[in-house]
Amino acid sequence: MRILVTGGAGFIGSNLIGHLLIQPEVEKVVNLDALTYAGNSVTLKHLETSNRYQFKKGQIQDRLMVSKLLREKNITHVMNLAAESHVDRSIEGPDAFVQTNIVGTFELLEACRSYEKEICSKIKFLHISTDEVFGSLGNEGKFTESTPYAPNSPYAASKAASDMLVRSYHKTYDLDCVITNCSNNYGPYQFPEKLIPLVIIKATRGESIPVYGKGDNVRDWLYVTDHAEALFRAAAKGLSGETYNIGGDQELQNIDLVNGICTALDHKYPKNGGGSYAEQIQFVPDRPGHDFRYAIDASKIKKDLGWSPQYNIRSGLEATIDWYLKNTDWCESVLSRGYELQRLGL
Repeated sequence: MRILVTGGAGFIGSNLIGHLLIQPEVEKVVNLDALTYAGNSVTLKHLETSNRYQFKKGQIQDRLMVSKLLREKNITHVMNLAAESHVDRSIEGPDAFVQTNIVGTFELLEACRSYEKEICSKIKFLHISTDEVFGSLGNEGKFTESTPYAPNSPYAASKAASDMLVRSYHKTYDLDCVITNCSNNYGPYQFPEKLIPLVIIKATRGESIPVYGKGDNVRDWLYVTDHAEALFRAAAKGLSGETYNIGGDQELQNIDLVNGICTALDHKYPKNGGGSYAEQIQFVPDRPGHDFRYAIDASKIKKDLGWSPQYNIRSGLEATIDWYLKNTDWCESVLSRGYELQRLGL
């Protein structure tokens, strides 16, 4: 397997590449990333020691550059993680989401289609998407692969559109495509605007910890290493034209998650002067169109590809909190780029 990973300098991408490089089937991993605000070259340092890894700065919208990479590296698999992925940012400025998530996916698909004609052989295209394309759930039920799309934010709509493009290229051009839709990821190297690192950083800085509405929105949490293994299996063994939902089977209300992080920090990193970090929680006005609940039925990928999550929320949170407490330099390198830690990643 000679794999082009797009968006590999981001949170999921960097964890995925590290996971790929320990797989004996993987001969080469090429990381294509534009290094926008959520991509950080410091995140890639732990990957650079491998002679099977190569980084290329660029955008997936650049079809000529992508085509050249495919040819020069004799790529067999493309794993597309390049995306604008933050709901609040999509509400403030949807343009970038349309350009990267929709136009970028189109250009990438076209590059792959041309490459197949050139080499007269199949290339596998794995498109990594989100459960947010399905919209919102009530108190019961879970998203399955047949759940109708009902996106409620510009971010979710742009990902839904990219999923439909991928599906169409499989149906129309017989491109070997697989789509995955995952639940909320967490773990090392996650950008600080997302909920879990945001809570850890704001708590340890002594700042207020913002929680939307009443904190009763529910998410299904998936540790990033478990997601990386699921993606590897989907790329290696996933059937052409299939979609696989990937979830952690770990549903929590946001307020319970935040309180759990505060309790863990109380033990691991006690506040000066005592007290609990939970005292810093502050409820703030809800975001527009905030989906109430997400939950993934991952039974298909478990049955077909033999995957199952190895982390529960307790073990995953412990590993994540420990990583952020030990890697304050990484956090500071991200925040020093002028990013203000204001948004909420829910």
